[in-house]
Amino acid sequence: SYITEHKQKFDDLDTLIKNQDRIKRQANGGNSILFSYPPNEENAYINELRKIYTDKAEFIDVSKLLVKYIDVEGWDSFKDYYMAYQSTAHKVFSSDDPTVDLKDMIINAITEACQNNKIPFLIRSGCLFGTGIDSVNIMENDKVMSQSQPLVIFYPSKCENDLLYFLNFKPASKYRCTLVK
Repeated sequence: SYITEHKQKFDDLDTLIKNQDRIKRQANGGNSILFSYPPNEENAYINELRKIYTDKAEFIDVSKLLVKYIDVEGWDSFKDYYMAYQSTAHKVFSSDDPTVDLKDMIINAITEACQNNKIPFLIRSGCLFGTGIDSVNIMENDKVMSQSQPLVIFYPSKCENDLLYFLNFKPASKYRCTLVK
């Protein structure tokens, strides 16, 4: 049942957070945990997360960062920019130029949470679909890998035959993380 399954997952997550040295060993030097759950149960898992980790966590909502990113220039400017780069849409959300993009906003929020001695929990990560930003791009970021706190990515996905599928269909990497499934 959901209650039994989620209790075990949250117990596994808590054990990993308390034993951070284990994360780096299991995550090929990474500093991240992918917390896998069925996409249709996202609200239930996030609600439980908020109950359990109220004081020691910083919840970084990707959906809110995406809206904030678009609001910087306004919808019309964003739409024009996106349409100009439609064939390489990933450059709209994650580029090497000095302008702050969505990926920069995510990394900055993770860094700020750790500076405040909070565990960064990335929630609503399904919003990354179509942006060209994969979880591995975040997990392999030098700032994320060097933080004192591990990054926990709430990851709507399924595990099947030892493979991970983001949003239940897109093959996903679990190379730089420890997986809670």
